[in-house]
Amino acid sequence: MTQNFEDQKAQASSWFRQLRDEIVSAFHDLEDRHTAAYPAGRVEVRKTTRSADDGTDAGGGEMSVMRGGRVFEKVGVNISTVYGTLGERAQSAMAARKGIPGMKDDPRFWASGISLVAHMQNPHCPAVHMNTRMFWTPHCWWFGGGADLNPCIEYDEDTAHFHAEMQSACSPHGETLYDELKKWADEYFYIPHRQRARGVGGIFYDDRNSGDWEADFKLTQDVGKAFLPAFLPLIDKRRSTPWDEADKDTQLRHRGLYAEYNLVYDRGTKFGLETGHDPDAVLMSLPPMAKWY
Repeated sequence: MTQNFEDQKAQASSWFRQLRDEIVSAFHDLEDRHTAAYPAGRVEVRKTTRSADDGTDAGGGEMSVMRGGRVFEKVGVNISTVYGTLGERAQSAMAARKGIPGMKDDPRFWASGISLVAHMQNPHCPAVHMNTRMFWTPHCWWFGGGADLNPCIEYDEDTAHFHAEMQSACSPHGETLYDELKKWADEYFYIPHRQRARGVGGIFYDDRNSGDWEADFKLTQDVGKAFLPAFLPLIDKRRSTPWDEADKDTQLRHRGLYAEYNLVYDRGTKFGLETGHDPDAVLMSLPPMAKWY
């Protein structure tokens, strides 16, 4: 059994909000630095709410989405804190994944996190995903998160830079941790029906409970802090690269992979929809345009 963890919950949810604010500010600055014939994009914030089956408050969050920017075609940086009781399907999935006894006797839960997905105007700029989260039940707590790069036109040096920043985030927490989390990302972000990865990988972890909450929270913070240094230099390098319609076609087809993965396999998408969170917030990750043949 775990404590109520009220202090830890407050620390985590506050951190996710702080990280959201820092990322949004950096994205606004990037939009301002890029020259285009139309205004720089700005994030629009909309509150989301969630109700339990009996109509009582069950948490919510904020959708922070920019559409039609100079650099970003669509980017969402959502935060949420939700709570309540897990339904039977979610209980079964949790028990199977974590092996947690007692879920049916006390299926309360609390979850908070930040989720980011960026789809870019220029096909030479990679799409990217990042999230960090904390989950609590009366029986167990854990963290999850990671970041992965999804270019439609690959540059080896960009991939190397992104992975180097992820490795730097992991290194203080164990010599082998980066290799473990990279392998986890390679396996998790694989699309079986396409027999390929959706991008060039990154790091991923879930169900992390070392028994030391402070240490696991620090890892999660370091992963979140690594995102901007890993991503922004790539966009500054590629945002003015000339592109043509063939490049755009490549981008739209690659976005189809992203949509397929998130709708068919992504654990977070399934959890959000099954627990009744705002579907627009849950599906924020989908690209504004994509193409299939």
